[in-house]
Order: sequence, then C-alpha cells, then structure tokens
Amino acid sequence: MKKRLLIGIFTTLLFLQACGDKEYKPKEIVSETDVCKVCNMSIVSKDFAGEIALTNGDYEMFDDLGCLIEYMKGMNDKDLGEAFIKDQSGEKWLNVKTATYVYDKDIWTPMSYGVIAFKTKESAKNYIKKAGKGELLSFEDLRTFKWGVHH
Repeated sequence: MKKRLLIGIFTTLLFLQACGDKEYKPKEIVSETDVCKVCNMSIVSKDFAGEIALTNGDYEMFDDLGCLIEYMKGMNDKDLGEAFIKDQSGEKWLNVKTATYVYDKDIWTPMSYGVIAFKTKESAKNYIKKAGKGELLSFEDLRTFKWGVHH
C-alpha cells in the first residue's frame, strides 16, 4: 500500500512539474498605453518594437532593439521568460536570441540604434547585399556591440 502511495505521489509531482513549463508569447503593442521601459517613449513605431515576457507573467515593452538589449544586460536570467523583437518587415515577432541582425548607422530605428532583425542569416545577408552595406550580427554580438550614436 505504501509503495502505491509513493508511486502515486511521485507521478503527480512529475506531472505538476511538467505543467509548470510556461510557453511565452508576444503581446500586441498598444501605442496609446505602452511605453518603452528604458527611454520612456511611447511605442508609436510598432514595426521596431520589442518586448520581454518575464517569468512572473509581466511584460516589459521597448521601442527599439537597442533599448531591449540594454535592459537585458541588467536583468537576472531567472526573471527572463523570453524576449521578442519585430522582424525588419515589422510583421512577425522573432525570438531575440535566435534572430540574426544587421547594423548600419544609416538604418532608421526609433532610438537611432540602427539595428534590425531577420529570421534567418540568409535573409540578413540578402538585405546587406541589396542595400550594399550593413554589418551582420548575432545575439551574442549585441551584448558587447558599440551601438552607433549610443557608443
């Protein structure tokens, strides 16, 4: 009897632990109320928006990738659920850690960081080829990147 009870308790604990895994999804930006956590500007250029889903269920919003990365540098990793950025078309949300980036001082972004996101490395390379300029970056590069006018 005790063995069955222990097996039941163990199985229940495993099930509950599996249910605790959260799936983080980006929220829609509301320009009238959402403000960048770093620069306190209203998020009116939604095509460049970013957000962080925190493990406690809250969200932090950003008007530019540069603001989001600066905020992440000061975060405790256990508080970060997932971070998202709009792709260069402004249509799709991408995971910040798996996206590929292009920097050029002449790329317009709301806070003049000049970095835009792409789903694949290939699409970023195609952008650079078509534009005739730009520097290819990964998420890891962004942690130490010298951000143009913000350097």
